[in-house]
Amino acid sequence: MSPLRREQPSVAALEHELAGVLASSASAETERDRFAIVLDACRDGVVVVDADGNEVYRNAAAERYREARHADAVVAGAISMLLDEARQGTAWERELSLFGPPRAVLQLHAAPLDDGDRILGAACFVYDVSEIHRVESVRRDFVANVSHELKTPIGALEVLAETLAAESDPAVTRPLADRMVKEAERLGRIVDDLLNLSLIETQESPVRDPTPLDGLLHDALDRVRPAAVAGGIELRVDDRAPGAMVACDRRQVVSAIANLVDNAVKYSEPGSAVDVDTGVDTGNIVITVRDGGIGIPSRDLQRIFERFYRVDQARSRDTGGTGLGLAIVRHVAQAHGGEVNVESVEGEGSTFRLVLPLATIDTSFDMNGHR
Repeated sequence: MSPLRREQPSVAALEHELAGVLASSASAETERDRFAIVLDACRDGVVVVDADGNEVYRNAAAERYREARHADAVVAGAISMLLDEARQGTAWERELSLFGPPRAVLQLHAAPLDDGDRILGAACFVYDVSEIHRVESVRRDFVANVSHELKTPIGALEVLAETLAAESDPAVTRPLADRMVKEAERLGRIVDDLLNLSLIETQESPVRDPTPLDGLLHDALDRVRPAAVAGGIELRVDDRAPGAMVACDRRQVVSAIANLVDNAVKYSEPGSAVDVDTGVDTGNIVITVRDGGIGIPSRDLQRIFERFYRVDQARSRDTGGTGLGLAIVRHVAQAHGGEVNVESVEGEGSTFRLVLPLATIDTSFDMNGHR
């Protein structure tokens, strides 16, 4: 807890109004009621006490801290303590990290209320800054992860280039050059995926043209088929939604499906198969990608859609994975009003389901999705 030295103008103005309310006479009851209505509409909690510490007002958002239990009781205690301090004439603030559930970060600000001559009471404001902290944490992690992921191939390219420059034997330089090509391709994939992810996240409303589902599958499987053939993996498709249309950004959804199938191929054993099924369920298209590969440990299921999170670090890098594929899938699904989920048993394989809204067929579009 620390004294508050600088206050936001809006908070200072509100404190001034609250001091006026405390100082007003009974004839100003209507004005006080009007001010209370305004505070009740605030999402931030507000508690006001008089000079003796008696509560004179508590808005709706702060009611949860009255006779509270568990984490809310911690907040109630902090409010009481800060109000006692503020009644002595000093503004204070404190940040509380609550481990929930749900986890939350609250910022408490308490200030004395006076009329210029004497202290009339104190007010405490409770701000929920959980989302601000979450976004800041994501930003820090993202910058750290990007730096690490880019540093690895760049460092490898530097070492390979230095070694190549010192060699003249073709038997040595050829493998080095091949390795440099692979590292450069990996670096390019990371940059491409970062750009795609950034575009999806910043796009306020993606283009959602009615697009044939079979065309989306065709394009996505064409991207993955060479890797499947090279790995000895059979791609099996069961389209149980013939003629279905998806309201989507074609490029984004093709990328999402391709990422799911590509993941299934990478984590399957040679000679096995990856099944891609489609169907309709209560107004949604459900695209299911199932493999019989190594599966995902239960401890990792909640994190696999995070940027750069890898279940098997070594295998992912060996297969050229960037760690961004599933993050792209999740963001594409959310941007289109859908969702993606996974079921997996370690050692038995994984099943991913991408759910997207079914488009109403418009006769102004042909079967290729063009007007």
